[in-house]
Amino acid sequence: MNRWLPLVKWLLAIPHYVILWFLGIAALFCVIIAWFAILFTGRYPRSLFDFIVGVFRWWLRVAAYAFLLTTDRYPPFSTGT
Repeated sequence: MNRWLPLVKWLLAIPHYVILWFLGIAALFCVIIAWFAILFTGRYPRSLFDFIVGVFRWWLRVAAYAFLLTTDRYPPFSTGT
């Protein structure tokens, strides 16, 4: 781990949090839509599942970088792996 990077990691993560704020709102609407889809069809739509899981993975990567200090690798701007 870089010695002085923890002092500025939370600043470097601000662009991620701005984007994740909007994606979090979209994920909330996707959860509501998925709930109705499960209620009426009995199946979770795969595209909604992939989007929601991607947003949560991105959030966890950013949290691990900025606050948990478990990695020095800057998180990518993507919902993929």
